[in-house]
Amino acid sequence: MKVAIIFGSKSDKEIMKGAADALKEFSVEYKAFILSAHRVPEKLMEVLKELENQNCECIIAGAGLAAHLPGVIASHTTLPVIGVPINAALNGLDSLLSIVQMPKSIPVATVGINNSYNAGMLAVQILSNKYPEIKDKLKEYRKNMKDKFIKENNEGVEF
Repeated sequence: MKVAIIFGSKSDKEIMKGAADALKEFSVEYKAFILSAHRVPEKLMEVLKELENQNCECIIAGAGLAAHLPGVIASHTTLPVIGVPINAALNGLDSLLSIVQMPKSIPVATVGINNSYNAGMLAVQILSNKYPEIKDKLKEYRKNMKDKFIKENNEGVEF
């Protein structure tokens, strides 16, 4: 397993599915967990130790409301952590600010509100530095994305 996806509640599952979808597109092994920084902190620490022992290379963590999960994870591991702010209150702005405003030396890369797909893509980009097969797939993905965009918009837009 190269990536772990962790989120605090089963109600976040549908939003966090985007990260899994992106990883699947690039055949990146992942495992997903529902773990709360507040309700089961001991279990979270246990799983983080297991992930490090299993050579996990990146963690995607989704959180809403207090949005502590990505930061708590980052404080207990040196693995890269990508935070996904989840719209649970205040249109997700509270979660975004909680995740992005980490203290100096404990960073959490942060994507847009509810945009777990981009978190998966960022994990793919991180892994592409080490795995040539992922880098090749990523280059092909980007080429196809550009070609499709040009083809769809080449004739202009009608209203």
